[in-house]
Amino acid sequence: MELAVAHETIARWQFGVTTVYHFLFVPLTISLAAMVAGLETAWVRTGKEKYFHATKFWGKLFLINIAMGVVTGIVQEFQFGMNWSDYSRFVGDVFGAPLAMEALIAFFFESTFIGLWIFGWDKLPKKIHCACIWMVALGTVLSAYFILAANSWMQHPSGYTVDPVTKKAQLTDIMRVLFQDTTVVVVFHTLTAAFLTGAAFMVGIASYHLWKAKRRPETADGRKVAAMRTSLRFGLVLAVVAGLGTAISGDTLAKVMFEQQPMKMASAEALWETQAPAPFSIFAVGNVNQGHNSVELEIPGILSFLAKSNFSSSVPGINDTAAAEAAKYGGRPADYIPNIFVTYWGFRLMIGFGMTSFVAALIGLWTTRKKRFLAPEFRTAEDEVPRLMLTPSREMGPFLTRWSWRIGILTMGFPLIANSFGWIFTEMGRQPWAVFGLMKTADAVSPNVSVTTQVIAFSTFTALYAILAVIEVKLLAKYAKAGVDLTDRPPAKDPTLRGPSSDEDADKPLAFAY
Repeated sequence: MELAVAHETIARWQFGVTTVYHFLFVPLTISLAAMVAGLETAWVRTGKEKYFHATKFWGKLFLINIAMGVVTGIVQEFQFGMNWSDYSRFVGDVFGAPLAMEALIAFFFESTFIGLWIFGWDKLPKKIHCACIWMVALGTVLSAYFILAANSWMQHPSGYTVDPVTKKAQLTDIMRVLFQDTTVVVVFHTLTAAFLTGAAFMVGIASYHLWKAKRRPETADGRKVAAMRTSLRFGLVLAVVAGLGTAISGDTLAKVMFEQQPMKMASAEALWETQAPAPFSIFAVGNVNQGHNSVELEIPGILSFLAKSNFSSSVPGINDTAAAEAAKYGGRPADYIPNIFVTYWGFRLMIGFGMTSFVAALIGLWTTRKKRFLAPEFRTAEDEVPRLMLTPSREMGPFLTRWSWRIGILTMGFPLIANSFGWIFTEMGRQPWAVFGLMKTADAVSPNVSVTTQVIAFSTFTALYAILAVIEVKLLAKYAKAGVDLTDRPPAKDPTLRGPSSDEDADKPLAFAY
């Protein structure tokens, strides 16, 4: 028995580490692809160089991020065959369908058009080149949709039947898998959170460069500042919109979960007994695992409203829900209670870090209204290069105070933390189920993989990911600190307007644009 528990525990830890690590790159990939596409569209429409320089700068960071995301994503999918073979055999016919669609449709868009975008700056007409990055953005969204559809099926199985002979799940309706309410709401919530992540990332880096320009105005180049202040405003607006979308979609998702997985939501509140009305717990000190808290801060009736849009409705507690599941599926009630400490605090940290970035963006958007933080440009007599002359802080608005810039920089990673805790809560709150109501996690692990093999694999992956994390952070920091590269110049003219190519042009090798 102890060996089986160790087997399951190590497999879960390895899957958890690889999943959380991979998802650090996913929201940035989704959001940066669309944001870079938006900036390039602005350049194509207006011809202003600030949009071109912003496109090239954020495009570099996007490419670094997507490269790491693809590598870790491939390893993520191999987990199902490594440590979860019984799970793969049971759900393969259903679970494999959206994953296959992701590879054949979404990954095709990403891989094909990202190559055209990278190498096509001087080869393709502007509008076609811009269309390529939009196709990449579409591919990232489709990829997320198909994978989230597969995960949503684990949360709420639908469109299937269990073969009475083979005892395996069989796909009967792919449309129900792709478009059930769980999938649609989860996709909406994940995408809005992804754009909040990318917006905070953009705001933080733009704040860093504008702060540098404020401190050393004599060395600040106007073209670089123009690209960064455009990025700042773009990021702030997107963060506010995405933050509102995340809150709305999160509320909708909570209502769906109260219906489909009442234990998950009861554990998120450490609500041990059924209550009507049920309070929303903001903070608790004590033993949330047993519902004995020495200090609690609650808002009466809010949990009832979140569950059923009614401030007086009854919300089932952990004990009653566990007893109901034990009566339905067998076993002890305690077997159906997840780790309350992890779910309770994971839920709060998800909301706290995510909404902090939203509030910071809202304040930033207000204090930079009417371009209060913008400063005039002038030309030097020596080289006629536009440079920035910064006026005193009191004339440029409160957002240019020292702490305002620092808040923008320090909160850039908060949505990433919120995403991680969100997925930890989502998966831990479903326990003990791998597929809710159909297969328990203990029955999903590979039976023929030894604990020794698992330990070696887990240690190797963890060490490798730590090395990759250092490389990723150093690359992002290097190019983020370097800022806009003014040696990048827009194409001299549209390739479609050129005359017959010369032999020299025909023999010119294809060059990597970055």
